[in-house]
Amino acid sequence: MKKLNLGCEKDYREGYINLDYNKLFHPDVVHDLNKFPYPFKGNEFDEIYCSHILEHVEDFFKTMHELLRIAKIGGIIHIRVPHFSNGLGYSDLTHKRFFGWKSFNHLIDKKLSPQFNFKIIDKHYNFFSPDYPAINFCFNWFFRIIHKGIYERFWCWIMPVHEIELKLQKTAN
Repeated sequence: MKKLNLGCEKDYREGYINLDYNKLFHPDVVHDLNKFPYPFKGNEFDEIYCSHILEHVEDFFKTMHELLRIAKIGGIIHIRVPHFSNGLGYSDLTHKRFFGWKSFNHLIDKKLSPQFNFKIIDKHYNFFSPDYPAINFCFNWFFRIIHKGIYERFWCWIMPVHEIELKLQKTAN
């Protein structure tokens, strides 16, 4: 099973090819994610882990197409991105965008062309850092009963979300 940790920074993962633009983190591969194509063959990875990277790239759509190019059919792209209610995210001047519950739905709802060939197999909020899974589980359990659109329209400013975590599965080339 071939795995890629995209934008690894200090999160060097064993069993993954760790990629970052910064040589100081000693990644396995040094590459700027705003330069295309990425230095990998098509259909190469079974899993791509992408934590807090997509909010930094210049061209989000081109990046998503590139991730789908290098993922195998059936491969998983595991993504963590900041939610728009995360106030701490606004202090990072390198953030170019924030995400809401339906952000990735728009990539597959046939409104954009060309079509993005993936399905969402898991998606949830992390109200706190993923370092606190029990707390996140409790909050997610409670918020399952609340419609996400209503939460994001009214409640997210009272109880902000740290991030959205999702897994996409590539369905075709």
